[in-house]
Amino acid sequence: MYNHGYRRESFNSTRSGTSDEDMVEIAGATLDFSVTDDVPPLENAASEGHSTHNGIGAKEASKMMDFLDEPVPGVGTYEDFNTIDWVREKSRDRDRHREIASKSKESTWALIQSISDAFTGWLLMLLIGLLAGSIAGLIDISAHWMTDLKEGVCLEGFWFNHEHCCWKSTEITFEERDKCPQWRSWAELISGKTDGGLAYFLNYMIYIFWALLFSLLAVSLVRSFAPYACGSGIPEIKTILGGFIIRGYLGKWTLLIKTVTLVLAVSSGLSLGKEGPLVHVACCCGNILCHFFTKYRKNEAKRREVLSAAAAAGVSVAFGAPIGGVLFSLEEVSYYFPLKTLWRSFFAALVAAFTLRSINPFGNSRLVLFYVEFHSPWHLLELIPFILLGIFGGLWGAFFIRANIKWCHRRKTTKLGHYPVLEVLVITAITAVIAFPNEYTRTSTSELISELFNDCSLLDSSKLCDYVTELNSTKPADDLPDRAAGKNLYQAIWQLTLALIFKIFITVFTFGMKVPSGLFIPSMAVGAIAGRLLGIGMEQLAFYHHDWVIFKGWCGPGADCITPGLYAMVGAAACLGGVTRMTVSLVVIMFELTGGLEYIVPLMAAAMTSKWVADAIGREGIYDAHIRLNGYPFLDTKEEFRHKTLAMDVMRPRRNDPPVTVLTQEGMTVEDMETLISETTYSGFPVVVSRESQRLVGFVLRRDIIISIENARKRQDGIVSTSVIYFTEHTPPHPPNSITPLKLRSIMDLSPFTVTDHTPMEIVVDIFRKLGLRQCLVTHNG
Repeated sequence: MYNHGYRRESFNSTRSGTSDEDMVEIAGATLDFSVTDDVPPLENAASEGHSTHNGIGAKEASKMMDFLDEPVPGVGTYEDFNTIDWVREKSRDRDRHREIASKSKESTWALIQSISDAFTGWLLMLLIGLLAGSIAGLIDISAHWMTDLKEGVCLEGFWFNHEHCCWKSTEITFEERDKCPQWRSWAELISGKTDGGLAYFLNYMIYIFWALLFSLLAVSLVRSFAPYACGSGIPEIKTILGGFIIRGYLGKWTLLIKTVTLVLAVSSGLSLGKEGPLVHVACCCGNILCHFFTKYRKNEAKRREVLSAAAAAGVSVAFGAPIGGVLFSLEEVSYYFPLKTLWRSFFAALVAAFTLRSINPFGNSRLVLFYVEFHSPWHLLELIPFILLGIFGGLWGAFFIRANIKWCHRRKTTKLGHYPVLEVLVITAITAVIAFPNEYTRTSTSELISELFNDCSLLDSSKLCDYVTELNSTKPADDLPDRAAGKNLYQAIWQLTLALIFKIFITVFTFGMKVPSGLFIPSMAVGAIAGRLLGIGMEQLAFYHHDWVIFKGWCGPGADCITPGLYAMVGAAACLGGVTRMTVSLVVIMFELTGGLEYIVPLMAAAMTSKWVADAIGREGIYDAHIRLNGYPFLDTKEEFRHKTLAMDVMRPRRNDPPVTVLTQEGMTVEDMETLISETTYSGFPVVVSRESQRLVGFVLRRDIIISIENARKRQDGIVSTSVIYFTEHTPPHPPNSITPLKLRSIMDLSPFTVTDHTPMEIVVDIFRKLGLRQCLVTHNG
């Protein structure tokens, strides 16, 4: 009999027949069919047990018990950085359901408990939605205030941001609606001047000071209290939902520090967003709340159903897109997503969105982040520039993934990784120094995107809306014709071009630093800038050359036919799709985000084009690439296994290697077992009938053996080193004065999944993916 996948060492590649590793490279992703070695402290506890019980008399040794008739703490649990056994977890949940269903027929109290058990899932979703929505509202309000703090302060109350400070002011003009006496810039407070070189220099220096202070606080808190709070969190969430265990990644400290440092990181002006980390925050909420419900606390598979719903709630509060959140969880992060999880995810996302709407952090009584209202429909011929934006999004997405992965790999493999604080401060300083002179990079990225999505009207004072207007025009203010660009618009084009170049490159170095950093908003910003520039170009082309063939019939003189804001929205979707490779969920998020349901076809065309172009260059999205970079064991269901190998080609040990380490169902002593465990690093052992007859009986985990022996020494009298261990159902009779044997049948898996040694590896990989196996035994003639 041969076994596959029990060593700590992993296979490297099926391409190499001489590899001593146990890790297989499949389509560029690292797949771990083994589990890492649990290294619990057995040896010390075992030696203590020897000295404690060796003197037990034979009179008390006549009774043998299976002490595992009662649950033993630790048996059936998992160590950190291990993979859960989906099959075992689902089986446990089915057994629990059967027990509850059978008891519910016996008494009214048991029936009430059964109803309560069924209701706990919905109650948990309600609590997750309320908590995630509340934290998201707090983050939005705090980030907005701290972002404005870099430029000035409100005299009526320092806790007011710029917009709230000027809301009730009666001393503002329409042209300068963002200036009011209650709001003072730092230069005005220090020098009393609002204009001039000195005022500009003071504002410049104080802007850099606040940016460095915020980023320093963020990276210091992450490094000191919660190292897992850095980054986006989505690659790790995806790995955890795939069955991997990372203790502390979804803990209370991570939640607290990520919430605080996310506000600081966004406020520092770095090219990052809060949307990705909000998914991590929501999953932390879900994981913490799971501990209050027994059926989710004790079952890792059930807990992952909750985390899938929490991820949906995270996207819901990040974008105000509950339906898009559910689809994002289904398409992008979830590994196991049954139908009931779909409904519960929708409920959690709905509650989270309602909670955020009740808090009203944007002050506009709307749930959506970038509400748009375009006044002219799009034309079929505009699909050509929309597809061009899709091509740009795919090219930029592929470039960004390759460049960012190379930079992150360099960070991990060089001395750069030893100085995370210095790296964050340097990137922040570069960002602040370059961003301040350009008004489109100085402002927050969310406000920039909102301005780029905006459809110009006569009331807009933005540079992007500076057109030459005919004074005798009789058109209504919301139905303006295409007009010639004004002086300020040309200046804005140059500033946006510089902002585009800056955003493209600085985001590569920012994403992956030791601060919370999302990628949704920076990606959308790059696409929105490119789209707005293309939209302005198309608008001017139609104005000056309306007699061209492509414009005849739908874009004549005086017509309002090109909407640059729509191009910005399509470009944002294209670039986000090129980076993340989302399709359906991306389109739904975009039309929920903007309220532009009638523009779903341009969004679909751009999203599909960007995905096709990016996939032609590289198959991995940014999250899959970071999973591979960090070496997380994740079986991607989208990847294909292309190697023509059999199970015997990758199992350990091979045919010519020393025989596999096995346990016999009877005859081994406690000392034999402890010696075997101390001399090997396997995570589990097959149990066979005997050394001569290698017929498979079951499979037992190393961790369960360690915990069981330790508990038996404490709870069962007479267990010594020479005690015989039995995995059989019926044990042979033994004399009254003999040493007490130890029965461990309860910890053995009696139905381990097996394949024959001639099973093609593509079938084995498919089995691991679809069943969520932790290990698979390879047998020869049984």
